[in-house]
Amino acid sequence: MKQSTPPFIDALTLPAVAAPMFLISGPKMVIECCKNGIVGTFPALNQRTSEGFEEWLIEIKTALADFESETGKKAAPFGVNLIVHHSNPRLEADLKLCVKHRVPLIITSLGAVSQLVDAVHSYGGLVYHDVIKKRHAEKAAEAGVDGLILVAAGAGGHAGTINPMPFIAEIRSFYKKTILLSGCISTGRDIASAMQMGADLAYMGTRFINTEESKAPDGYREMIIDAGASDIVYTAAISGVAANFLGPSLQAMGITEEQLKATGKIDFGKEMDTEAKAWKTIWSAGQGVTSIKDVKSVADLIETLKDEFKVAIQEQTTLLERFV
Repeated sequence: MKQSTPPFIDALTLPAVAAPMFLISGPKMVIECCKNGIVGTFPALNQRTSEGFEEWLIEIKTALADFESETGKKAAPFGVNLIVHHSNPRLEADLKLCVKHRVPLIITSLGAVSQLVDAVHSYGGLVYHDVIKKRHAEKAAEAGVDGLILVAAGAGGHAGTINPMPFIAEIRSFYKKTILLSGCISTGRDIASAMQMGADLAYMGTRFINTEESKAPDGYREMIIDAGASDIVYTAAISGVAANFLGPSLQAMGITEEQLKATGKIDFGKEMDTEAKAWKTIWSAGQGVTSIKDVKSVADLIETLKDEFKVAIQEQTTLLERFV
């Protein structure tokens, strides 16, 4: 079976998606990403109510329509992350709003459900599901999702533990639709490497924390600049799901090694406000922090990524001429 190509690829200037980050991604970041040729996304739960969530959808759609009208250019599509978990009381209401506003891309986490996929397909939308292991990927494929986001070792937020090379090879052996690779992708060269490994799109989170349009506080950005790969701590103690965090932010909150070994119940309902407060002071990031040394506007960052991507591809061409 031939590997598929993302249907919106021609609207992109770079094969990349800015990942939806809890408390970090908002309309400003999404709009600038889409205007500059990469997919911008945000979690529905970054707005504290469904009413506020709809306001963000309208803001994004209006800004991108105005951009296309004024410039004659096609904006990249935008996406929304929905937590598909029984403890998320807003799932049904937020999904209805996504259908109402025909959100181009839906990113699902913690559950792949065929009924949700059918609802999004009803208006021509696409569903991408994030996975950390083969079993999850197989279940998502059975549910009919249009793409899989492989969250490899070292990714920021809720991450897996598998190296990206065998992970892509394992999933690609049975899945021929779109594959996005997540984990330590911070430069244009990293994007090129993801393509070389067999991904269709690179999925970038941590790098976009350090943009002017992100909702991250200055201290968060500064900690990322100062951090190295060894400063990233993998623990389930914060939200009940294993995730990567900046070690210095854990230390600043007085969290002990013993506490980091704890696990808790996943609850995206009544405990959401508690978790949000925790994530405001305990900061997530991936091992790709080692390549991040500045704060740029989204537009400037994407231009830099494009330049780095181009150089990396040109170097690959040179290798091809030398060795093949």
